[in-house]
Amino acid sequence: MFSEIGQLVFDNEAVAKTSDFTMGLEIEMQRVDETGQLSQEPYPSAAGDEKTNPWITNDFLETMSEVVTPPAAHALDAMHYLYSINTALRTALSPGELLWPLSMPPRLPKDKSQIPLAKMGPKKEAYLKEWLKRHGFSEGTPCGAHVNLSIDPHVFNLVADNMSDRFSSHIDLQNYLYAKIAQGFLRYRWVITYLFGASPIAEANYFEKGEGPSSPIRSIRQSSHGFGNKFTGDYTSIQRYVDRIEKGVKEGKLISDYEFHGAVRFKGNTNLRELPKTGVSYLELRMLDLDPSSSVGIRTNTLRFFRLLASYFIMSPGLHPEEVNRVIARADEMNEEVSEEHPNDVSKYQASARAFLNSLEMYANKIQLGPEYQEELDDLLDRVENPLTTPSAKLITHLKNGSLTDYALRRATRYQESALQSIRPFKGFENQAHLSADELKHELFKGSWEPDQDKKQE
Repeated sequence: MFSEIGQLVFDNEAVAKTSDFTMGLEIEMQRVDETGQLSQEPYPSAAGDEKTNPWITNDFLETMSEVVTPPAAHALDAMHYLYSINTALRTALSPGELLWPLSMPPRLPKDKSQIPLAKMGPKKEAYLKEWLKRHGFSEGTPCGAHVNLSIDPHVFNLVADNMSDRFSSHIDLQNYLYAKIAQGFLRYRWVITYLFGASPIAEANYFEKGEGPSSPIRSIRQSSHGFGNKFTGDYTSIQRYVDRIEKGVKEGKLISDYEFHGAVRFKGNTNLRELPKTGVSYLELRMLDLDPSSSVGIRTNTLRFFRLLASYFIMSPGLHPEEVNRVIARADEMNEEVSEEHPNDVSKYQASARAFLNSLEMYANKIQLGPEYQEELDDLLDRVENPLTTPSAKLITHLKNGSLTDYALRRATRYQESALQSIRPFKGFENQAHLSADELKHELFKGSWEPDQDKKQE
């Protein structure tokens, strides 16, 4: 079951460190009015300056709010941050404004030219305008949940001390392990789409007449109908990842390296070219639709599952370098097929999904993870066996005249009312241009809760 590195970690009783990832979250949601139209209200001033506040910002549209958490040492810590910052955003909204809980946008106007792009400064605004010319308005509007993961330094130190003959430097090891985890997530992205896909339909005016799926599917956002550039990355190594993106920019297929929106992105240096030399410091995982059953768009159990996956990918044998592109290309095809299946149908790849989750269960048992992981795996196996329990299948039971607007507004109103009842919502963004992670922690919680924040993401 274990790779050479996995066996080393297991023999040194350090397995717990392979699931002890630092986590950060980025959650996008559209601001809407009480009728389910994109909001006409200005950016909420009490949320701070959208150009400088690192914790609440905008993406693509002026109505597309993004909540960003500081890195936290545990899934529950990350969720504490997320709930608190999400509440701060909600209490900053204008009267009558709501946060749309679905990945696919609300009904769009026929004339999309009147909807303002995010006001993020001249350079970013020029980029957005160029992006709009290339892709069209609708393609930039889906929202999602991004999970950032960084490996516990103890893992790097243990491997470096015992396998110095295999890796030329600490950064070489770092890049190797992050590439290995990325390959694992891309290889099994289709499983994530099946289990967590939650964008079965698009509202009016998203697609042009005659375009788009003719019936509900598991995930529009995770399919070829969804967000962004279809440029494929090379995840064989960090150097090849960078070379591929730079070639795309040179050939005009990408506006800039920022436009690469693969399902996984390597992060660690704002200058992409330097990344192989300075080393990856965390992964950005971009394969989750918003979960409308949660006011913040993601659940703690989902984060635990992602941690389990990343640990499994560290500990298990990886792909041979010459196999990486072929295997990921095949996985992309499988993801497209799964994303376009009807939500109520048993997946074409049910047996493969079952086998993968059973393998995860054996791994969790072998390393003696807690009961919360076993419970989550049991729930996810139920989704594999019964597609009616998947998020998209549950969503389509709320369809009314081909729309989820009524359902989304009920949820959005409930979440907003709950946030407005918060005993002590945070009001500190309006007067402070930039709060550090430590300042934010102090201001948000005032000693009522203390996250274990001993590791940093850049």
